[in-house]
Amino acid sequence: MSYDRMTALDASFLQLERLETPMHVGALTVLEGEPFFGAGDRFRLNEVRDLVANRLHLIPRFRKKVMTVPLEAGQPIWIDDERFDIGYHVRLTALPAPGSRSQLLALFERVQAQLLDRTRPLWELWFVEGLEGGNVALIQKTHHALVDGVSGVDVATVLLDLQPEPVVHDAPEWSPSPAPTPARLLLDTARGYVEGTGAVARTARNALEVPRRAAERLGTFARQLSTLTEGSLVAPRTSLNKPVVGRTRRFGTVRVPLDDVKTIRRAFGGTVNDVVLAGVTGGLARLLESRGELDPDMMLKVFCPVSVRDESEHMQLGNCISAMFVPVPVGEPDPITRLCAVQATTADLKDREQALAAATLLELTSFAAPTLVGLAARLAHHQPLFNVICTNVPGPQIPLYCMGARVLEAYPMVPLSRNLNVGIAILSYCGNLQIGVLADRDQWPDLEVLEAGIDDAFAELTKLAEERNDA
Repeated sequence: MSYDRMTALDASFLQLERLETPMHVGALTVLEGEPFFGAGDRFRLNEVRDLVANRLHLIPRFRKKVMTVPLEAGQPIWIDDERFDIGYHVRLTALPAPGSRSQLLALFERVQAQLLDRTRPLWELWFVEGLEGGNVALIQKTHHALVDGVSGVDVATVLLDLQPEPVVHDAPEWSPSPAPTPARLLLDTARGYVEGTGAVARTARNALEVPRRAAERLGTFARQLSTLTEGSLVAPRTSLNKPVVGRTRRFGTVRVPLDDVKTIRRAFGGTVNDVVLAGVTGGLARLLESRGELDPDMMLKVFCPVSVRDESEHMQLGNCISAMFVPVPVGEPDPITRLCAVQATTADLKDREQALAAATLLELTSFAAPTLVGLAARLAHHQPLFNVICTNVPGPQIPLYCMGARVLEAYPMVPLSRNLNVGIAILSYCGNLQIGVLADRDQWPDLEVLEAGIDDAFAELTKLAEERNDA
């Protein structure tokens, strides 16, 4: 029997989850408010729920829940939720009008601090009315086992429209498929594991039959892998890596015009991602300086998730990511020198295909026993290899709409892990980089320092770029 089975990487996000470290990604979106209200100035909640339900056939896993394999003999599978209730997943809450920006952020922080219910599909949408200016907010939660950053944008594109008039799909009637019994799932998993290891053995034998090809592939992988271990393998210990012990969060936002980023790139070269990473590095330098931790020779290590999803996998859920570990010179005071150093480092890592090496290592986990994958996931909470995560997801550069309401802002969120007490996520949308910063409240009374530092770093680079372009 064929199952919709999680990959080892997807399952690892379930293993990583603790009360103090929920493993869902999310977003805070602000939309125009007027189209959401009907007669009597009442929020059109039932119509919103109908709109979302009408599109779930395009993302079938959003009606599925997790079923584990007995004895942890295999990765969990996705099964239809026989009690699926759109009203549970699409909710409405309110701020006392006129709700301020700080009140909205506080609500977002409280909602994101709660674990998703594993007995149901692992996603929630919270609409928020009562905002100042008459706007409406949307708080999104989706478990990392269900989506990665890029597929998360795909999902948002399905739930939103490219024009004010909502598109009504000819959705097929849905009825849940029965789940396997635990005994049947265990038996089929064991059979599949034997067949899978047999395929690996056949592949190994074929490689041995062609020694030159095998040697070439091994040499390429060794060259890629060397980028993961060269230099200082262990990242410097900073306050960014003190353990997360509480469940409360702080969330900050920064918005940078995409034209500024392009101006910087034209003046100094590199890629948009290089400019983004240099701006974030400048913000981290400001923070560490304010905490008395900055050293002129300090190099932080930034974990940058990289999508290895190709066009054939558009709209497929699950995680299809690898990673780059980028040393960034936070101790360098000159912003141009800092940017050039980031450019040189990322170019070198790309030339030597570090992300592909990491992807290859992740693929090997598909053949590891789930208990070993779980152990590895738990050890990841104590990893010493990087200081902070920074993910940059390209979004649409045209306006999106929900129920005829235009999306004004959208700030993404990545989860924290045991010794990463801050996470930075960037989404480009409609001419702006929109940066979301999630932090452990107990350790981040100074989140505003990082927000202002990132904003100022981009502003400084933009000013220098304009001066060079005008020269």
